[in-house]
Amino acid sequence: MVFYFTSSVVPTVYTIYMGKDKYENEDLIKYGWPEDIWFHVDKLSSAHVYLRLHKGQTVDDIPKEVLIDCAHLVKANSIQGCKMNNVNVVYTPWTNLKKTADMDVGQIGFHRQKDVKMLTVEKKVNEILNRLEKTKVERFPDLAAEKEARDREERNEKKAQIQEMKRKEKEEMKKKKELEELRSYSSLMKAENMSSNQDGNDSDDFM
Repeated sequence: MVFYFTSSVVPTVYTIYMGKDKYENEDLIKYGWPEDIWFHVDKLSSAHVYLRLHKGQTVDDIPKEVLIDCAHLVKANSIQGCKMNNVNVVYTPWTNLKKTADMDVGQIGFHRQKDVKMLTVEKKVNEILNRLEKTKVERFPDLAAEKEARDREERNEKKAQIQEMKRKEKEEMKKKKELEELRSYSSLMKAENMSSNQDGNDSDDFM
C-alpha cells in the first residue's frame, strides 16, 4: 500500500507519497522516478516520503511551502521525531539514492553527499498535517508498470524530438541547396549578359 497526499499550498499542485512500511520503501526506492525528491528524518527512523516534481523542475525549484509540507509529513511519521522539536529533515533527488546488496531492508545511502540538502522543522504544526491528511488516499499501485509506462513515454518523446530534428535538418539542407542553385543560376545569367554586351559592341568595321 502507498499513501498519496496532495500539496496545494501554491498554485501548482504537487503529489506527495510514502510507503506503509520498510518493505514497501524498497519498491519505492527501486521504482522511483527521476522527477522524485526523497525525504527522511536525519539520523532517526522515519517514513520515506517522496515529492513528485513536474517535468523540467529540479530540487532547487521546489516552493518553500511544499518543502515545509513534506518535512512535516516525514517528521509526523517518525516514531521518535514526531515527539521532538527542531528535527532535521534531509532531502535529495531519487537519482542520488544508493542501494547496495549488503544494506538492510529500507536502508539507503547516497551517491553524492553534496547533493543532500537539509531543513529543520522547529515544531509540529497541526494545521499543515490536518490539511494534508484530508487529501490522503490509499492505493495499491503497480510501481514497476507505472515506471515502465513513464520511461516508455519519455523514450517516445525523445524519438519524436530526434525525428523532428532530422526533419528540420533535411529542410535546412534543402533550402541551402536551393539557395546555392539560385546563386549559381544568377552568376550564370550575369556571365551571359557580359558576353552578349561584348558581342554587341565589337563592331568597328560597321562604322
